[in-house]
Amino acid sequence: MSDGDYDYLIKFLALGDSGVGKTSFLYQYTDGKFNSKFITTVGIDFREKRVMYKSSSPDGTSARGQRIHVQLWDTAGQERFRSLTTAFFRDAMGFLLLFDLTSEQSFLNVRNWMSQLQMHAYCESPDIVLCGNKSDLGEQRAVREDEARELADKYGIPYFETSAANGQNVGQAVDVLLDLIMKRMERCVDKSWIPDGTVRTNGTSNPDLAESAEKGKCAC
Repeated sequence: MSDGDYDYLIKFLALGDSGVGKTSFLYQYTDGKFNSKFITTVGIDFREKRVMYKSSSPDGTSARGQRIHVQLWDTAGQERFRSLTTAFFRDAMGFLLLFDLTSEQSFLNVRNWMSQLQMHAYCESPDIVLCGNKSDLGEQRAVREDEARELADKYGIPYFETSAANGQNVGQAVDVLLDLIMKRMERCVDKSWIPDGTVRTNGTSNPDLAESAEKGKCAC
């Protein structure tokens, strides 16, 4: 797909403590590569990828494919950047919340990140996928899979154990988040939560999704 040749622009935000592997996760998703050198993200950075999304109708058949331009925003995990990070919460349509399976503290801090999301995101129940990253470091694991799944179930969000090093479940986690967002757009009556520029009205996308309602919150 060439520049501008897409139906939807979808913005995701990667969140989590510093060092959990957000940058490596996104780089693995967009480029299929892993950089073993740790580089701390300063403020905000982003990566992009074009994908084809096909929704399923109730009878199980696949609808026409939608051309998606995915922007994945990478945030700094340090506290000193928190005000800058939260400023981007409202413009994001979905969130990848990462913790480090070898760091119990990063797992405990998931609750703090969830609180931040509930305060600053576009609605009180945004679409989130929880990822326990660095699953390849099995001998250093500090967080059990059952306790991570229990926390995800508590918040009603999907959970994946991922590895930015070998790519395990990286694509699947983003695909599930994209599916949640597309289904939310299909069922929402009030489209005012969708950021400007998300839908290309000169493309082949559903024109109903380009309409704006007067209310300020997603009513779904």
